[in-house]
Amino acid sequence: MQALIRAAANADYPAEVALVISNRADAVGLDIARQHGIAAMAMPSRDFRTDRAGHEARIHEALIGAGCTIVCLAGYMRLLTPAFVTLWAGRMLNIHPSLLPAFPGLDTHARALATGAKIHGCTVHLVTAAMDEGPILAQAAVPVLPDDTEITLSERVLVQEHIIYPMALRHHIGVQPRYADPTVALLSPCA
Repeated sequence: MQALIRAAANADYPAEVALVISNRADAVGLDIARQHGIAAMAMPSRDFRTDRAGHEARIHEALIGAGCTIVCLAGYMRLLTPAFVTLWAGRMLNIHPSLLPAFPGLDTHARALATGAKIHGCTVHLVTAAMDEGPILAQAAVPVLPDDTEITLSERVLVQEHIIYPMALRHHIGVQPRYADPTVALLSPCA
């Protein structure tokens, strides 16, 4: 989230971050967004325990209300319904801590280490109804070192995430003629 906010603060970056939404009221990212003058709101998913569609409808309303044309997921750990994904098809990006299609889902670093992977990394992809299966926009690889732990591997992958997410968003905006004035919303539980 912070990498996208920093990138968008540059005068030559082709998008503005207009809104940060978290499904956790205690997310540090909300305070960080506000410190940068970005509107931030919590929409706790637990307030909508059995009404995922209602929760996503509120998110959609907030996105439209803020004039957002693109949604970037940054650590947002909730699966979105196919209906919501369809509303934002081609306009919702996600960063995932593996070289997809390897290790979709959770615990990617532990799984890479457990399988003896020699290369790991991260992927920016378009969000589709199938988890972590959307078209790949960018990837960055890091070597898996013999003494790596989940923590050391995740730290090196995170460095690459901060590089490729703003780059992939810039490129995606550049190849999509419908983005005359791109306004981005970040869905993120944390910084």
